[in-house]
Amino acid sequence: MTTSDGVALLRMQFGKANAMTAATLDGMEALVSDFERSSARAAVLIGDQRSFSAGLALPSLVSLERPAMKRFIDRFGEVMLRFFACPKPIVAALNGHAIAGGCVLALQCDWRVMVEGDARIGLNETQLGIGLPSSVLEPLRLAVPPASVVPIAYEGRLFTPTEAHALGLVHELVPAAELKARAEAKALALAAVPSTAVAQVKLGLRRGALDAIRARAAEETERWLDTWFSPEAQARLAATVARLSR
Repeated sequence: MTTSDGVALLRMQFGKANAMTAATLDGMEALVSDFERSSARAAVLIGDQRSFSAGLALPSLVSLERPAMKRFIDRFGEVMLRFFACPKPIVAALNGHAIAGGCVLALQCDWRVMVEGDARIGLNETQLGIGLPSSVLEPLRLAVPPASVVPIAYEGRLFTPTEAHALGLVHELVPAAELKARAEAKALALAAVPSTAVAQVKLGLRRGALDAIRARAAEETERWLDTWFSPEAQARLAATVARLSR
């Protein structure tokens, strides 16, 4: 983490496409923990090279039995909640693909700036036969207009930056060369507001979602695991991993 003018730069550098393993989640939690303890009043969360995050590292997960997968997805939910409940504002600088878990991470942030071009963003879980727990759906409800929920959550499509902007999934589109500067400018504007006021308003806006996530966590995890271990999902996940390994 680096800090300048009250804004922290949280750069994810967790391997190829920032695919989420247990170690990646530990690293992400360390980033948000360092930010919370720092004097910075806002942050920019950005990926490395050409990806924000491609989501869960499927090749390392498809062979897990249900208890091990439960431990992983519980950990995923915990880390996402750390970002969602952070009292300081976080701007997501989407420098490349933000797919599935990567899109989930972006939704935990307060503002999303995406690079123009060929990057894709979306929650494609239903295309794999996988559901979406409350830790995903509650932030999504807060982030996008009601009319956007069906194409994003039900259809599981991956969107171009222009499509994502039209749906309200991202707030701004900028050329790649301007992404970091624009995200830092937005974070700087948020940092200029008294932090105690921002923290109170942010918690007030998100309290209902936080309460719902925490109240339903155990039940939703089991229902999500039912979808992950369904025959159709297992077949689609195996086919996806096979394509990734070519």
